[in-house]
Amino acid sequence: MVFLTMAVSVKTLKPTCNNGVCSKATPSQITFFYISLYTIALGAGGTKPNISTFGADQFDDFNPAEKQMKVSFFNWWMFSSFVGALFATLGLVYIQENLGWGLGYGIPTVGLLFSLFIFYLGTPLYRHKVRKSRSPAKDLIRVPLAAFRNRKLQLPASPSELYEVELQGCSGGGKRLVQHTPIFRFLDRAAIKDATNCSRPKCTVTQVEGTKLVLGMVIIWLATLVPSTIWAQINTLFVKQGTTLNRTLFHDFSIPAASLGSFVTLSMLLSVPLYDRYFVPFMRRKTGNPRGITLLQRLGVGFVIQIIAIAIAYAIEVRRMHVVRTNHITQPNQVVPMSILWLLPQYILLGFADVFIAIGLLEFFYDQSPEDMQSLGTTFFTSGIGVGNFLNSFLVTVVDKLTGQNGGKSWIGNNLNDSHLDYYYGFLLVISTLNLGVFLWVSSLYIYKKEAIEAKDGIESKALDTSLGLQV
Repeated sequence: MVFLTMAVSVKTLKPTCNNGVCSKATPSQITFFYISLYTIALGAGGTKPNISTFGADQFDDFNPAEKQMKVSFFNWWMFSSFVGALFATLGLVYIQENLGWGLGYGIPTVGLLFSLFIFYLGTPLYRHKVRKSRSPAKDLIRVPLAAFRNRKLQLPASPSELYEVELQGCSGGGKRLVQHTPIFRFLDRAAIKDATNCSRPKCTVTQVEGTKLVLGMVIIWLATLVPSTIWAQINTLFVKQGTTLNRTLFHDFSIPAASLGSFVTLSMLLSVPLYDRYFVPFMRRKTGNPRGITLLQRLGVGFVIQIIAIAIAYAIEVRRMHVVRTNHITQPNQVVPMSILWLLPQYILLGFADVFIAIGLLEFFYDQSPEDMQSLGTTFFTSGIGVGNFLNSFLVTVVDKLTGQNGGKSWIGNNLNDSHLDYYYGFLLVISTLNLGVFLWVSSLYIYKKEAIEAKDGIESKALDTSLGLQV
């Protein structure tokens, strides 16, 4: 951020401007600017997968009171993140456009330095989870190889005959073993006790189950890519749709089309307290689940709300095209006599869906990750957003080329007043509905992680979500 602030503040690092006309940036200026951006990306690669994981690790699973508070942690962590996002979209954007880019980038730079100071100030107080193995990710390779090596051996009839260390023999405090599950049975061969070759290293049931957990998360991750694509519409086609509408609210005040994205943040900020303080306690009394509903149920509800939002977007676009035809509008710069506020419902609903989807995904990938690989689980969350954006760009490009070939009218042309964006929204509605069906199927087969842990007063079983998938 210091580099980026310098890139827009230091005279030698930015193009010269006279009377609002700026010269072309030199190769060295462009190079420094991109170095700044990629340095930020490098730093984000260190913080984003770890910051929420490290925050959740501050709660002691062996303390009932702290374990209860941990259930709400991700709700409020995401809430604080969106408070910052709201300040950025409303405050910083205004400062950058009206007071200068140097000040606009300088304020978050000072904020980051202040947060870094607070982070180091709290260092003596942080809890650090003891890693049980040096390279936990190696099990993801070791287990399939061991299973392939033992492919000719007979699986025992009872999972209790598979190799596992005794719970009392685990090293370190807060001892955990993952209990056996009947999915991906071919991997169980890695834990077969081979009496004919005692020298061959064996995998434990916990190691095998860790690999199963990652495979299960990959399947759920694939089912979340389409919803991530829908989320990408907020900053792409929704904005383009808004630029064609009447953005004048009163007198001479016009709202920028991109500013409607702040309503996603606002609806999310209003929904999180309602979800955490009212919905969860209410559902907890009904289901007995500490979270109110299971993690996959939370995702399923979010996907349904998202489908409703895209259905509304389709209906509003149909109405917009009706107004376009009625008023004989053909040029891209002609304003459609229809208020931009018609788009508010789709923005607000997507913000409400985000309370279920974004926070639910973050918590799901953290909770279901193997004990020493929680940061990998958070990476699933962030990578899903990135892949969803790439998938959105791919779909837009392919649909534009296929529908615009042979002189046809493109669904997503440069001139939305002479396109069929409603057809594209209909397409997104169809694939979202199909994806929901796939998600319901894979989640019905999913089995949540269940651990046996050794606490100070003996051995207990821990599983916050004991149900299978969306079944209550």
